[in-house]
Amino acid sequence: MSALIDIAPGDFRCVADIMPVMDAAFDPAFGEAWNSGQCLGMLSITGSELLVARRNGTIVGFALYRTVFEESELLLIATHPDVQRLGVGSSLAKAVINQASNRGVKMVFLEVRQGNPALALYLRVGFLQVGQRENYYRGKSGDYFNALTLRYEITS
Repeated sequence: MSALIDIAPGDFRCVADIMPVMDAAFDPAFGEAWNSGQCLGMLSITGSELLVARRNGTIVGFALYRTVFEESELLLIATHPDVQRLGVGSSLAKAVINQASNRGVKMVFLEVRQGNPALALYLRVGFLQVGQRENYYRGKSGDYFNALTLRYEITS
């Protein structure tokens, strides 16, 4: 599958094109999706980068992350439901790790809602849970959900 997916850097011009993936990938019940203004704002910050995954020229996934010194944080990663479980998400996560490694980063962090099915993907890629934030996410219903903090240690 990965041979059919092209992962390349994106920028602010791609934000409108990633929004359909964002809307389709994130369940609105949990309030985890970002809007285009939030994405554009993050991309204006030094060290923030966007990777887009295309299949037949169409964006089917993306990853937004930022790097400060020797640490990167994977802020958002999403794949369109039509291509989930086909390797797009793991390819994007590995691409973030590879780019971070090439820049001398030692650790990549992320947070994920407890119970989010993406947790299995992160563990498969090699992230380890290193913490938990109680009642971090607030869903549309008013319910709170814990956030799990994960870390990927890059070894030289």
